[in-house]
Amino acid sequence: MARMVRSCLLLMLCASAWSQPSVSDLIRERTLERLREYERSFDGALGAAFLDLEGGQRFHLNGDTVFPQASVIKIPVMVTLYEAARAGRLSLDDQVAVQPGELIGGSQYLKPRLERGPASFPLRELIRGMIILSDNTATNKCIAAVGMEQVNRLMESLGFKNTRLRRIMLDGAAASRDEENVSTPNEMAQLVRLIAEGQAVSPEASRQMLDIMREVDGAFRQGLPLDTPVAVKTGAIPGSRSESGVIWVAGRPFVLSVMSAYIDDRRSPVPEVVRVVYPLMEKLARSNRYGHRVR
Repeated sequence: MARMVRSCLLLMLCASAWSQPSVSDLIRERTLERLREYERSFDGALGAAFLDLEGGQRFHLNGDTVFPQASVIKIPVMVTLYEAARAGRLSLDDQVAVQPGELIGGSQYLKPRLERGPASFPLRELIRGMIILSDNTATNKCIAAVGMEQVNRLMESLGFKNTRLRRIMLDGAAASRDEENVSTPNEMAQLVRLIAEGQAVSPEASRQMLDIMREVDGAFRQGLPLDTPVAVKTGAIPGSRSESGVIWVAGRPFVLSVMSAYIDDRRSPVPEVVRVVYPLMEKLARSNRYGHRVR
């Protein structure tokens, strides 16, 4: 009987040791709790997903909830275009004709050229306009070049069951029918992770896509020190603000995806979520695994 008791105690001690959180787990949970506190004060629906590209830590707030993407859906469109180019279905150097009558709102990139008359653009230039300045006319031409169904098939093949392109840009009638472009914080974070780690289409394609996203002036920057490199895509429609991308804390890069709905358009949650998450990565980057600050 005594031997049995000792064995039971040993098993209990081992189970207790295995279940003990690490100090980095504790600081991660504190960060998630701060996000929950912010969510409770936020007038709208909020979701976020965090992926540590070096240490493997991850957490999310409503990470599997489907949110409208606004222009963040242009990341899947870009990835699909690069995949189509890899497969030989098109070339990024293909010339695409654009007529002045095709201009729609939110087309700062193409509008100055088309005001002078019809013009042709290499597909890769339309991709840059779609991502960097979120040009909606360029986006619709990119969607036409690759096909909406192909975007959705590729997302499905990558395991992203909730990431769907359902309408072209500024199709208000489709939006009124609930044909919204959607994803989840977890799925968009995973897609950005593939790009950041060189696994989206090919290492070279990933590098090119990441370089394009580095030129976006997103709301992430408002919550970061001025010298922090980022590569992002922003999204804004009435009632929603979203942003997904990579933030390079020295020695500890991470992916962050922030989504919202039913919000007051005067208050974006994106910078505040960044302000909550960034200190965690700064601490992890400067410390060893036990929290001893060594850098």
